[in-house]
Order: sequence, then structure tokens, then C-alpha cells
Amino acid sequence: MTVPQRAALYLRVSTARQAEHDVSIPDQKRQGEAYCASRGYQLVETFVEAGASATNDRRPEFQRMIEAGTSKPAPFDIVVVHSFSRFFRDHFELEFYVRKLAKNGVKLISITQEMGDDPMHVMMRQIMALFDEYQSKENAKHVLRAQKENARQGFWNGALPPVGYRVVAAEQRGAKIKKKLEIDPLHADTVRLIYRLALEGDGASGQMGVKNIVSYLNSRRIFTRDGGRWGIGQVHRILTRRTYMGEHEFNKRSKAKVRKPASEVVTVPVPPIVARETFDAVQALLKARNPKVTPARVVSGPTLLTGLIHCGKCGGAMTIRTGKGGRYRYYACSMKARQGPAACEGMAVPMEKLDDLVASHLEDRLLRPERLEIILAAVLDRRQEQSERRREHIAELNKRAAESDLRLKRLYDAIEAGVAELDDPALKDRIDGLKAIRDQARADAERAQAMLDGSGGKAVTPQVLRRFAETARQRIRLEGGGYRRDHLRALAQRVEVYDGEVRIIGSKSRLLQTLTAKNSVNSVPTQGLKWRMGWDSNPRKSCNFAGFQDQCLKPLGHPSCPVGNYPVARGISSVDGLSQYRISSTSKHDESKSR
Repeated sequence: MTVPQRAALYLRVSTARQAEHDVSIPDQKRQGEAYCASRGYQLVETFVEAGASATNDRRPEFQRMIEAGTSKPAPFDIVVVHSFSRFFRDHFELEFYVRKLAKNGVKLISITQEMGDDPMHVMMRQIMALFDEYQSKENAKHVLRAQKENARQGFWNGALPPVGYRVVAAEQRGAKIKKKLEIDPLHADTVRLIYRLALEGDGASGQMGVKNIVSYLNSRRIFTRDGGRWGIGQVHRILTRRTYMGEHEFNKRSKAKVRKPASEVVTVPVPPIVARETFDAVQALLKARNPKVTPARVVSGPTLLTGLIHCGKCGGAMTIRTGKGGRYRYYACSMKARQGPAACEGMAVPMEKLDDLVASHLEDRLLRPERLEIILAAVLDRRQEQSERRREHIAELNKRAAESDLRLKRLYDAIEAGVAELDDPALKDRIDGLKAIRDQARADAERAQAMLDGSGGKAVTPQVLRRFAETARQRIRLEGGGYRRDHLRALAQRVEVYDGEVRIIGSKSRLLQTLTAKNSVNSVPTQGLKWRMGWDSNPRKSCNFAGFQDQCLKPLGHPSCPVGNYPVARGISSVDGLSQYRISSTSKHDESKSR
């Protein structure tokens, strides 16, 4: 008696929508079972792939079938498909898996495209696979073109909307319902909170980084829309996604997650959750904190002005150079050192004298209560306006909670009066929705009130200014010489060196945040260090690479020069939100005018 061959069916449709309609899969199954019965095959297993593309092998059921077909002994002898396109739409991958199964004695058979094993039929199968692949790519091209046009008209193409938005029906065109994004009031306030924490903090500390925001949200049981905990990636995506300022980008990346050219990206206008100015300010903060932009050594290195000092002639950074075998240290223009005099004439300034000049100027001219009050006046006014807007927002949230409560009361009255049935599913959904809106509004109002109370508790009074100035002057210098880099960086963010002039530039907002921070001048910025394995970034003592040898440059100045020839602090001016200090190069005993 002849033993019948064992067969396995593989059924597939490309999209979840096709699977939901439940037409193609049952038809493939019916034809496959009839084919096996007519040929005398014993059907032992069926693999159903509902909603998976055949352009790649990232398909759970497909992988399960291949694993079974390549195991020894194989549980089946034949894999039956409706057509070769159900198995693969990539000619290379098709041949790869056909031969992989054949090595274990398993054969692939198509119901509608019967082929033999001779070379001519193998060639025909490969040609058909090429046509299937071409058709798949053409279909994808036409679908993408239609989606891009749909996006240009302002409609949503599908997929899960960003946090803070929901999908609503906009209009109907024939049998299709066009959809758009609208702000979801349940989660939009969480998005606004994340941006406020990044820019302002929680009222008890300064601006928060991504990790601190995640800790803040999770510690206060503010969950994601799925009810889970927040992660660093989720918060970072919210802070960097242009959708939240009203510009959703469609077709931004390919399937391989590679960014596409700007000409292929379609910008879809959506209702903004945060202002463009807020979004741009957050991007600037994230860029400034990026270790690739501001290395960790800028915070933790031994040089006072590393990362702050720039050449006034070319704008390039100034780095440490040594002279006389390392006896003297200078800040020198890095552009001239790397590219020669053609890039910049360059300059070199003795490190100790410039460090002392900057620290002394901040002590004598900035860290005075009366001067701090003048500099921060405009910022404090804006802070007051923000507090007023926050109070209005709290009132709006309380109003929303009260309205939801009133609607719930009316529904309960209707149930008691017998007008509405408690078992009605629509009524249950309505009650649950109103409860969610009420609870979310109350929670957001409580958080906003806590932030308002916290910022109000940090009122900037003359006593606070005096105490801050005294403490900062005492602690900017270390015992036995040297300076506190972290304190200096809280007061100044850029130092520009010109011929005869040094400009110290700092942000008023940053100064106010330092002033009102929980630990005030004791606050120290931190960065996570990343170990780099390359030999060039972690030199050994035996390394002879020229880039690590001390470069002895002839300085433009020399420590033997009289002290009076080096800049002496003079003059302070305020420019458009930044406090700018200009230091004129004059004799120590001469009177200098503010420039």
C-alpha cells in the first residue's frame, strides 16, 4: 500500500483589512483542501498568515512553517500555496527558501502555477517571481502616491495617532470616510506638562532633562494613554516630534527607518498642542545637552572656561595650548591651530589671567543685589504673566471638571427617574467617558496648582538676591586657589575674546532658574558618560599618535608682560534678554568707559 504524501497549507493576505473581510483566506483554504484531496495528499497542518507582506520573511507563521519544514524528520513533505506570490514576492528570497526546504526533502507546490523540477520550469518559476516582485513594488508606489496626496489635503492616513491626539471622521467621499487628527483633551495636558517640565521645571527645581521628566511622571502616577509607565524613548519622541507644534510629517522615513529627503516629506497641518516658540526652545535645550554637542568633559574637566570661550575673530572655540615645555598654559584659537593663519589670525591669552579676570568680573559686577535686580526685572515680569496664564488654565480645568460632574448628575437623575436604562451599553460608555474627563481635569488642575504654588514660594525678594549674591561670591572660588566650574556655568554661557576686549554673555532666564532652584548655587549639572572603545579616544601611554603630543605654540602674549597690559573688568550692558558684559583692554590704573 502506497503511503500518501503529507501536505501543509500556507495561506496569506497582505493587510489586516483583507483578513477582517474574511474572504481571501477561506477561499485559499477551500481551494487548497480540494487540491490535496484530488491529488491524494494527507493534509496535516495549516499555517494562516493574516495581514503580513510577502516582501520579507518577518512573518511569525511563515517562520514557524520553515522551522518545521527544515527540522528532521520533517512533519510534512509538501507545502501547498495558492500561488507563488502567497509564499514570497521577492525572487531572491523565494529561491532561497525553496532550496532550503528542498535540502530537507520538502517541496513547494502552487495550485494555480503548477511547475515541474526540470531546469525550464525552474526558470519559469524564477521569471514569475520577478514579475510578482515588480508588481508588489508598483503597487507600493501607487499606494504611497495616493497616501501623499491624501496627506497634502490634510487627512490622516491611518496608524496610531501621536499621544495627545485622536482620529475623527472629517468627511465622506463616496464609500470612503476621510479622517483627521484633533486634540485629545484627556492626554493633551500631559503633553503640555512634559514641555513645561523641560522648559521651566516643576517649580522646585530648574529645567528638567528627559530622565528627570520620566521620573517625575512615574512617581506621580501620571500614566501613558495605555495605562503604563513612561519611558525615556516615549518622552524624547514627544519633545522632538513636530506634530505637537502643528506640523505632522508624513513619509519621513523608509521601512528601514532611514530618513528620506525633505522633498519627499509631506507636512500635514494639525491643531497645535504647544506653541512654536515653546517647541523651538525645547529643541535648543536638547541640542545643548547632547554629549555630541557639549561633551561631558566640558562639565567635569579641570579647565575653567572649556566649552565657553570662543575667539572673537572667527567664532571658533579656544582650547588649551602650552608653552616652555608645559610651564605656561594659554587659551588659543583652535581654528588657527587646525587650519593655519588663512582660517584665522588667532590669539593666545594666558589661562590663569583670563580665568581670574572672568571670575573677578562676575564677583565684582554681576553678583551684586542691585545689579541682579536690574537684570532680572524683565524676566520677573514675564514670570508674572506666566503665572496669570497658569491661573487661567487652572480655572478652565476646574470648569471642565465641574461640567463633567454636572452631566454625570443629570445622567444619574435620568436613571433614577427610569428615563434611561442602566444596562444600556451606550450609557455605560458615556458615564465612563465623563468620569475619565472629570478625573483627568482634576488631576491636571492639582498638578498645575502645585506648580503655581511652588513657583510662588520661590519669590525673588531683596533678601533672596542678597543671600544668593553673597553665597555665589564665596563659593565661586575654591579653597587654596581655583574656581567652581559649575557655579561659573550657571552665571555665564559664553565668553568671547577680542583684541583688547572680552565679552561675557549669559542668559537671564538661566540666571533666574539658578536663583530659584532648590539648591540655588549648589546645583551642579551632570551628564551621563559614554565609554568609547576606540584607541584614538582612549590613548595608552605607549601611543605615539601625533594628536596626543603636547603642541608648543609661540603665544602672542607672555606671562612676563606687565599685568596692566591685560584686560581689566569694566562696563555692563543688557542686550535683548541676555546680560552681556564687555571688558575693555586698558591699563589697570586708567579709568575706562563702558563700551
